[in-house]
Amino acid sequence: MAHRGIQYKNKPLTIHKAVSNPSFNEKTILVTSTWDYMGLWFKRSHKKKALFYWQQAQHFYHATTELPKNSSPLTAYYCMLNAAKAFLLAKNITFSDRHGVSGRQRTGQTYLSNEIVKFKGGGILAELCRHLGESANNEEYSLQHLLYNMPFIHRAYDLSYDSAKELFIPIRNPEIVRSRTTNEAWFSAELVKKYANMNTVNRLPSNYKKDEGITDRFVIRSTRRFQWIPSQKTQSLQRYQQYHKTLRKDLFYIHSPQRLWYIKRSNGVEGFIERSTITLIFAAMHKLSELARYSPERLAKHFEGRYNWLLSEFISIAPLQFIDELSCELTGYEFMPSGRVS
Repeated sequence: MAHRGIQYKNKPLTIHKAVSNPSFNEKTILVTSTWDYMGLWFKRSHKKKALFYWQQAQHFYHATTELPKNSSPLTAYYCMLNAAKAFLLAKNITFSDRHGVSGRQRTGQTYLSNEIVKFKGGGILAELCRHLGESANNEEYSLQHLLYNMPFIHRAYDLSYDSAKELFIPIRNPEIVRSRTTNEAWFSAELVKKYANMNTVNRLPSNYKKDEGITDRFVIRSTRRFQWIPSQKTQSLQRYQQYHKTLRKDLFYIHSPQRLWYIKRSNGVEGFIERSTITLIFAAMHKLSELARYSPERLAKHFEGRYNWLLSEFISIAPLQFIDELSCELTGYEFMPSGRVS
């Protein structure tokens, strides 16, 4: 084999949940409640105003779990809105009181494709976008496509829209490896058996290919490289952090008791959106909250249609996925349920 895994702090160097400022030298935080841990984090960081909004977000989350699905999008959205405010305050990012997102409806039948969401140029969502390196220039997407681009409900989406192309490919054993003869390093991961074929590779972003040097497993590798010099670990880690930020545009995770990572295909896919799960969730839940407030009968029709399970899964799972991603992004840590191996 022409390469080997990189060890950092006696652990294999791999991908991280946080995008902008991951702490690769920190242990995984094992928690029974991310809410409570983050409440203590805000207190210790003397972020009093941010803590207030975080606590409000937690109250809205608990209310969401008690409400029927026709009403719960409203409290779920305000959970996310207040958590986002806490995030921006803790990051010392200036923001206006505008939400930064709006919606409209196309004429026609009650389809998710006719529910349109606009990412505005100012407001809370816009600042989240900019922090994550995304644009915020009045782009519009359908609610259907927003949901299509979320890995944690992708199976529900596939079953609701059986003609849709699979967008997320599961990977395992993700690692950063280094050449045995040079200082070049790159991302590598194994495809699970169902996807271990060249048809899958051909559907991935163009900067990934099969690692022909490995024959006992089906491994893909990034063609992008960075320099890892063992004698310069601090500088090498800084280079990896920049590399990792680019890498995470293709790699997504599902919040669960296990580490579940996916690579997102992009070649020839209608409805593909190059955005983080954080901003997609925020925008989609805003749209559903608008329907709950102003067009409850239209929302009820959506639940009566074939997307019932898809919408129910999104409303149920999205708040905790959002909070996990936001917490990792804010602290640079990774969170897992207690009792798991870190």
